[in-house]
Amino acid sequence: MDATQSYAQPRSSVLTVAHVVYGLHAVSLCIGAWTAATVVGSFLFGWPSIIAVILNYAFRADAKGTWLEPHFRWQIRTFWLAALWSLLIVGVSVPLALVLVGFATWAVGFFVLGIWAGVRIARGWLRLKNAELI
Repeated sequence: MDATQSYAQPRSSVLTVAHVVYGLHAVSLCIGAWTAATVVGSFLFGWPSIIAVILNYAFRADAKGTWLEPHFRWQIRTFWLAALWSLLIVGVSVPLALVLVGFATWAVGFFVLGIWAGVRIARGWLRLKNAELI
């Protein structure tokens, strides 16, 4: 038995919003990877991701009780956890920059965080495409 069958079926418009949100986050990650912007900076401060988070909060109530609810939670948590980890990386790297180690922790930290965000968006979107819970 499919795990999604124990949930209510979402409206098709809410399913579309979930796909659009993953797509907007993916666009932000790509902008960061292919331009002079950073991946994490583009993910947190780029217009596509900001629009995606607004859509998440606007349609979260419509997804409640459906198999899309965990996807909406996953998308929101991915954004806010990336923001929290960014603050932690900056908080650790800035003081360490006085002894030059901070430049390495900054670069490595944001590189790893960019990969982490990309993996979470790809994993969530693939599971959504297959109508699976996240």
